[in-house]
Formats: sequence, C-alpha cells, structure tokens
Amino acid sequence: MLSAPPEGWRSDSRVEAGAPGASISAAAGRWWVVHTKARHEKALAACLEQLEIAYFLPVKRVVRDSGRRRREVRIPLFPGYLFICGDDTARAAVFGTHHAAVILDVRDQERLKSDLRNIHQAIMGDRPVTLYPAIRHGCQCVVRAGALRGLKGVAAQRRGQWRVYVSVDALGQSAEVKIDRSLLDLTE
Repeated sequence: MLSAPPEGWRSDSRVEAGAPGASISAAAGRWWVVHTKARHEKALAACLEQLEIAYFLPVKRVVRDSGRRRREVRIPLFPGYLFICGDDTARAAVFGTHHAAVILDVRDQERLKSDLRNIHQAIMGDRPVTLYPAIRHGCQCVVRAGALRGLKGVAAQRRGQWRVYVSVDALGQSAEVKIDRSLLDLTE
C-alpha cells in the first residue's frame, strides 16, 4: 500500500503558507531525492498526486514574455529534482511513472526534513527566490521579522545586498533570498 500524503497537503507550493512545512515532518515514510528526466518535474508531480504519494516540488514564480503578453509561470526551483516520501513500494511506483531517472537515498533524514521546511518557508515568503550553488561561507542567521520570520540559513553580503541562503545539502544547492540586514539575527 502506498503511503498517502497528510490530509490537505499538496507540495508544489500552490497551497497556503504553512501546510507542507508542517507536513514534511508528519509525512509517513522515508524521504528520497528524485532526479527526473529532463523537464519532467511537473509531470511526475501529477503522477504522484494520482498515486497519492507524498512529494515536495518547490517552485518559484517567474514572469515570461510571450509575444506582446507577459505571464507568470511557476518553474521548479531545483530543475530536474523533486522529493518524495514513502516506503519501498512508493519508491518502486515512482520508477513506474517513467518520469524518474534516478532516486537518491538520503542518509540524514532529519537534515533533509529541516532543509525542506526552510525551502518551503522561503518560497512561501513575499520575496523572489533564486537558485544558487551551495553556500560555503557566511554567518548563520535567523530572520527575526517579516514574512520569512523564523527562517534559518546562512547570511552573506553580495554585491552590496544582504542575502539569506537556505541549502539542501543532498543536492548541493541553495535557495537565495534578498533581505534587509535589519531583519536578521546573525550568529557565528
């Protein structure tokens, strides 16, 4: 039997703030990183929805010009990746969708859950989020006010602007959010 996602949980960031973040910890089973075939992230997410397999596909909003129109689209924050939670049966079902190339095992489950909760909080905030290679330097921080209050990450100043980087160690990638320095509590 496939492990169903917690009630009311859809994890492609089209849900209200707070729902997946709390459900990442509550989801039953083990978390894996799925490397999808090229541009198959949303197709796999749709299949997982039908199979009732818990997943998390962080997306960001971007504005695209098409002819004379501008439209907002949602694209994966980590191109080629999404995260699933379940048992070995769910994992096998993901391969059956023909959208997955590789499923990566994650040894440190608690670290991955923490990373996913932080990524969810970052994308649900009111600021644009961009992809950045894993950050190697900077100060640990907590956002103390605003829509991102409580977000934990690494703060660094780049090009005269403060940014908070939230990493997903399993991918070696970070999400970057520009932020005012006055909203940060820095620790060493």
